[in-house]
Amino acid sequence: MSIDHTPFGAFAPSAMARAAIELTRAMPDSWLGRRLAFALRQCVVTAMRGRPVDFEAFGANMRLFPYDNMCEKRLLFTPQYFDRRERSMLVERMRPDLRFIDIGANVGAYSLFVAALAGGAARILAIEPQPDIFERLVANMRLNPFGTIKAVQCAVADKPGDFTLFLDTRNRGESSMRAVRSPNGLSMKVPATTLMQLVADEKFERIDAIKLDVEGAEDLILEPFFHDAAEALWPSLIIMEDGVGRWHTDMEPFLKARGYRQLLRTHVNYVFERP
Repeated sequence: MSIDHTPFGAFAPSAMARAAIELTRAMPDSWLGRRLAFALRQCVVTAMRGRPVDFEAFGANMRLFPYDNMCEKRLLFTPQYFDRRERSMLVERMRPDLRFIDIGANVGAYSLFVAALAGGAARILAIEPQPDIFERLVANMRLNPFGTIKAVQCAVADKPGDFTLFLDTRNRGESSMRAVRSPNGLSMKVPATTLMQLVADEKFERIDAIKLDVEGAEDLILEPFFHDAAEALWPSLIIMEDGVGRWHTDMEPFLKARGYRQLLRTHVNYVFERP
């Protein structure tokens, strides 16, 4: 039986690894707490020797490979630090029939977090272009009974077609339609579609929230969407990676000109809301 189809718990951590994971998760959100958590995390990752780990995060069962993907490393060891303020804003706006789109879904952190809270009437679209990361996303979906997530393997761009996706082999979650600045970079061809086409194909009548983590290609996705979409389809809440310096269009004034207000800017993300 393949790893992807074994039941949750088949790859439970050793007693030592479990104790270390629980210790890093208990570290406070302070400079010292983070430094200690990160140091212990690295020691444990080395000792695990590439074996998958079954553990709960964000209210969902996950099978994690914390070796070549920073997202999985954070989920396993330090979920308390993972976009804490951004996730709290999603919680405040949660509704039973939530419509959520997760572009650059990685292994499903945001999608599974929303699914665990929103209920059976929610619709969640998880978009991930990398074949191996997409397999991990689907495996994590299988480990949970939510039934509200649909995974789509493609990139999202300004037009449909085959696009070059740039990867960092040391952090598989760092992929982009724009070149990744890394000495460990690779590239692959992937199919792409537009956000407008995705919304039309899935017959979304509204978007309550959208998350974009595409390493500086957020403008490539959002500009044509806002040009083509009726205002009723404009997302109520936008969580996106800060791509200042990589965007061709500065998304902060772009969104503010369309009625959005900035709720949050961290060292990683922006959050915008449109009443």
